Amino acid sequence: MLSLTPSELSVPQLHQYLLGAVGPRPICFASTVDAAGNHNLAPFSFFNVFSAKPPIAIFSPNLSGRTGQAKDTHLNIKEVPECVINIVNYNMVQQMSLASSPYEKGISEFIKAGFTPIPSELVRPMRVAESPVQLECKVFEVKEIGNCNLVMCEIIKIHINENVLGANQLIDQQKIDLVARMGGNWYCRAHGDALFEIEKPITTIGVGVDALPLEYRNSSVLTGNNLGQLGNLEILPTQEEINQFKSTNNFNFNNEIEKHNYIKTLLEGNKIKDAWCIILG
Repeated sequence: MLSLTPSELSVPQLHQYLLGAVGPRPICFASTVDAAGNHNLAPFSFFNVFSAKPPIAIFSPNLSGRTGQAKDTHLNIKEVPECVINIVNYNMVQQMSLASSPYEKGISEFIKAGFTPIPSELVRPMRVAESPVQLECKVFEVKEIGNCNLVMCEIIKIHINENVLGANQLIDQQKIDLVARMGGNWYCRAHGDALFEIEKPITTIGVGVDALPLEYRNSSVLTGNNLGQLGNLEILPTQEEINQFKSTNNFNFNNEIEKHNYIKTLLEGNKIKDAWCIILG
């Protein structure tokens, strides 16, 4: 394993290692305005939401790696402590990338990238009409740490395009078609087969991987994800359930590898209790 000490690396090296390892990262497409009324639009991938009560978002327009100067977004927020965080989906990702070009201060990325500015309701910066979700924010603190500038915002208004809502009036993850940043020039798209569900164990407590016999924990066939599925089962099957499963399914495995492969197949079909019946039977 390659082990590195950040203080011994150049900033560009460290930056690339961090971006390559920590991802995908959501994109904060921030619109701001300076005191003179000049609008700016720029993307940042050091970003996330951190609370719902109050609704807090934080992003970091770091100092420019090329010039060492503060970015327009940072300067604007210090003059007018407001912004709009426009969420980026696949339909607008190329235009968003164009908006990241180092245009001179005062030049509108709305115009250069071809986005449609629309007025916000509670803040002065414009919203991006093409964005599926727009978050109007008040900036309550800017924390400057070396090259890092943490912009801490309270979300005071949310606008959602109804086309990305599901029947339950919540955002449908298939419809919104989000994109995220990876390392280098790479992005990823949260769409289609890239999306999968795992039920959160919020109120349930799984039996744990340690409930498995050692031969399954050390299996050369079952993956860590397979073990996680087995460990997430809340209640192990009873002996009666195991006997009933065995009576309706006639299994005759030639060896342990064949048995483990069949268990893996059951887990891929989310038949977790059936897999346990074989393990405990």
